[in-house]
Amino acid sequence: MAKSTFDVNATENENGVQGQYRNWFLDYASYVILERAVPAVEDGLKPVQRRILHAMKEMDDGRFNKVANIIGQSMQYHPHGDASIGDALVNMGQKDLLIETQGNWGDVRTGDDAAAPRYIEARLSKFALEVAFNAKTTDWALSYDGRKNEPVTLPMKFPLLLAQGAEGIAVGLATKILPHNFCELIDASIRYLRGKKFELLPDFLTGGIMDPTNYNEGKRGGKIRIRAIIEEQDKKSVVIRSVPYGVTTTQLMESIVKANDQGKIKIRKVMDHTAKDVEIIVELAPGISPDITIDALYAFTDCEVSISPNACVIAEQKPRFLSVHELLRISADNTKDLLKRELEIRLAELLEKWHYTSLEKIFFEEKIYKELEKKHETWEKVLEAIDKAFGPFKKLLRRDITREDIVKLTEKPVRRIYKLDIDELNEQIRGIEADIRQVNHDLEHLVDFAVAYYENLLKKFGKGRERKTEIRLFDTIQAKTVAIANTKLYVNYADGFIGTGLKKDELVAECSDLDDIIAFTKAGKMKVVKVADKTFIGKDIIHVAVFDKTNDRITYNMIYVDGKTGTSFAKRFNVTGITRDKEYDLTKGEDKSRVHYFSVNPNGEAEVVKILLSPNCSARNKELDFYFEEMDIKSRGSIGNQVTKYPIKSVKFKEAGRSTLSAKKMWFDDKFGRLTTETKGIYLGNFEAEDRILVIYTDGNYQIIDQELTQRFDADKVLLIEKFDPAKVITAVYLDHEKLQYNIKRFRVETTTLHNKFLFIKEGDGNRLEMASTDAEPILAVQSGRGQQVRKAKFKVLNLVEVMGWKAVGAKLTEYNKSVEMEWVKPVMEGQEQGQLFG
Repeated sequence: MAKSTFDVNATENENGVQGQYRNWFLDYASYVILERAVPAVEDGLKPVQRRILHAMKEMDDGRFNKVANIIGQSMQYHPHGDASIGDALVNMGQKDLLIETQGNWGDVRTGDDAAAPRYIEARLSKFALEVAFNAKTTDWALSYDGRKNEPVTLPMKFPLLLAQGAEGIAVGLATKILPHNFCELIDASIRYLRGKKFELLPDFLTGGIMDPTNYNEGKRGGKIRIRAIIEEQDKKSVVIRSVPYGVTTTQLMESIVKANDQGKIKIRKVMDHTAKDVEIIVELAPGISPDITIDALYAFTDCEVSISPNACVIAEQKPRFLSVHELLRISADNTKDLLKRELEIRLAELLEKWHYTSLEKIFFEEKIYKELEKKHETWEKVLEAIDKAFGPFKKLLRRDITREDIVKLTEKPVRRIYKLDIDELNEQIRGIEADIRQVNHDLEHLVDFAVAYYENLLKKFGKGRERKTEIRLFDTIQAKTVAIANTKLYVNYADGFIGTGLKKDELVAECSDLDDIIAFTKAGKMKVVKVADKTFIGKDIIHVAVFDKTNDRITYNMIYVDGKTGTSFAKRFNVTGITRDKEYDLTKGEDKSRVHYFSVNPNGEAEVVKILLSPNCSARNKELDFYFEEMDIKSRGSIGNQVTKYPIKSVKFKEAGRSTLSAKKMWFDDKFGRLTTETKGIYLGNFEAEDRILVIYTDGNYQIIDQELTQRFDADKVLLIEKFDPAKVITAVYLDHEKLQYNIKRFRVETTTLHNKFLFIKEGDGNRLEMASTDAEPILAVQSGRGQQVRKAKFKVLNLVEVMGWKAVGAKLTEYNKSVEMEWVKPVMEGQEQGQLFG
C-alpha cells in the first residue's frame, strides 16, 4: 500500500514539474519577447524606451533634467531597475534624435562610457515633441503596479524604428534592424504615399563606406559589408578616418595589432589621434606597400565587417519578420491614420466650438439672457425657459442644445450684450468656419496632407542629417594576394620534404601561412600543398615555389624520358586549376620515367637548350639544339612532342628566348579603382613586361606606375589613365583660383621615378585640373555666357601653346566664369572657320 502511494505521488510530482516547466518557460519567453527585447511596429520602441520617453514628457518644462531624476521617474513605469533604464537612456541620447543631451554622454566611435547619471542632463528634443506625443490619440494601460497610466504605444508619426535601428536578443529569436538616413526615410515615405517605388539603405552615424549589394531589404539572410575609410598618408603610413558600425577605435586597433602579431600585416606602430574626428595612424614597416597594407587591413582586421540584419518586430502581439520596405509602409500608413485621427478630433473640437459660439451669439443678440431677469419658480424652470427661447434658432445649429450648454451660457458675464462683443463673436464664427472647411479639405485630401506633414518635418529637422555613410561596391580582396610573407619555406631536395620547420635545410622563399606551394620531382610528379611545418612531396625535388593559380602566364618547359620506351619528349604547359594535395604525373606515367630538363618562365619565355646523346647510341649526330619556341603551350596532361628516340646523356641551357605569349591586355576597373586583366572597365592596351601606365588626377598630379594589380585608386579622382608613352605630349587645362582664370599648358613627362606623384599645375588653394588629353593634335571647344550672350570657340591647341616644362604655369586661356564649359572635340573639317578665345 505504501509503495503504491509513493508511486502515485511521484507521478503527480513529475507531471507537476513538467507542467510548471512547460508553462513557466513559455510565459518567460513570451514576456522577454513582448516586454523586453523586441520593438513594437507601431512606434518602433521597446517598452523601456517608451517608458523613458513618457516619463520625460511628464517632466518636460523645456529645461534640462538630471539623468538620475529621469531614471527615478521612469522607475514608476519600468520594473527592472535603474541600470537597464540608464543604459537605454544613454543609448537613445547617443543617437541624437529624440533626446537632446548635455554633458559627457560617451562616444560610440571610441567606446567611451557616458558620465554617471548625476552628472549628465537630458530633455526631449523638439523633434520628439512634434512626432511622438499626443494624449488624445494615445491608448493607455495601467502601469505594472496599477498606480499610474502608461501608453500602450506612442502615437509615432515617423519611421523611428528605421531611423534609430534596434538590436535585441530574446528567447529563441533576436532582432537587428540597422539605422537609416533621416532625410531618405522621409523621402521614401512621401514616395510610398504617392504610389511610387522607393529604395532604403542603411546609414550610420559612424560614417564609413558600405556595400549593400546583398542587403535584401533588411530581411533575414541579407548581409552588408562596411569598411573604414583608409587613406594613404605617405609612403610610410596610412590613416584610418572612420570606424565601421559597431566597432570602436579600441577594438579596431586591437585587431590591427593582432593581425601584425600573426604576421598577416607588417607595421611599426599604430597610434590613436581621435578627437572630434576619427584618426588612427598606422606606420608601416620598411619596404611595405601602402596599397597592399590597405587591402590587408580590410582582409584581416575589423577595418571591414559584415553585418547580417534580422528585422523582427512585435505586430499584433506576435513577433514578425519583415523587410525594411514593409516597415516603412506600415509606418507611413500608421502616420496617415494618426493624422486622420488628429484631424477628426480637431474637426469635432471645431464643431463644438462653433456650436457654443453660435449659441452665445444668439443668447446675447436675441436677448435670451433676459429670461434670467424674469421670476421663475425654480432654476430648472429658468433653464426650460431659455431652452424654449432658443426654439426658433435650433434649425441654424448643427446639433441639439443640451442642459450643459444652457448652464454654461448662464455663467457668461452680462457685458457680452455690447455690440462690439457681438461683432467679435461673428468674427470668431467666421474663423471657425474657415478652419472647419480647411480640416474637411485635409480629410478629403489626406495623402496630400500627410505628404505636407513629412515635407515640413524635413524642412524643420533635416538640416545636418544628410547621409554620412558612402555607398560603394566593394571588390573582393583575396587574402592570399595581400598576406604579408610571415614565415620561411625550406626544402630538402634529396629526401623530398618541404616545410617551414626544416630550418637546417635550404631556404626557398618567404611566404605567408595562407599560401599554396607547388613542387616538382625528378620522376615527373607535381603536387600543390598548403604551407605546413613539414610535408612529403617525393624524392629528388627539382623545383619548389609559391603557387599563384591566377597567373596563367607562368609557363613550364620540360624534357623527360619515358620509362617504358626510352623515347624522350618535350612539352610546355601552364598550371592553373588543381586539386590540393593530389599528385599529378607530367610524364606518360610509366615507371622509371625521368625529367632531363625543367625550367620556369614567368612570361612564357622559350629558351634554346643543347641536348647531348649517349656516346654509345647509334645516332650519327650526338649533339643537337632544341628550340622550345617551336612548341605550343598545352595542358599539363599532354604527352608532348618527341625529341629523340635515342638515350640522352644531358640537356643544358644554351640561349635565352623571347616570350611566345601575346602581350598582356589590361583594363582599369573604374567601378572599384583597380587595374585588372579581366574584360571590364576602361581598356588600357596590350602590355609587355617593361610597359608603364600614366595616371592623371583631378588635383593636378600625374603618376607613372607599373602593372601591379594590387594598386588602389580613387576612381572619382582619376581624370585620365592610359598606357604610358614618353613621347606623347600632355595637354592640360586647369583653374587658377587665385587669379580666377583658366590656364592651358602642354608638356612631356620628364620624371622617371615610379609611383611618386608630381604636381604639374600651379600650387594653390582651390586650384583644380579641369581637362587633360594626350592626343597629338587636340582641339578644344570653349563656350561661355548664357542666353543671347553665349560665345563659342574651337581652336587647335597645337598652334597656340608651345610645349613647355612640366613645372611651367602655362598660358592664360580665359577668365573664370561659372558659365564656362569646355570639351575636347573631333578635328575640324578643312576649310571650317576656327574661332579663338585666348588671352
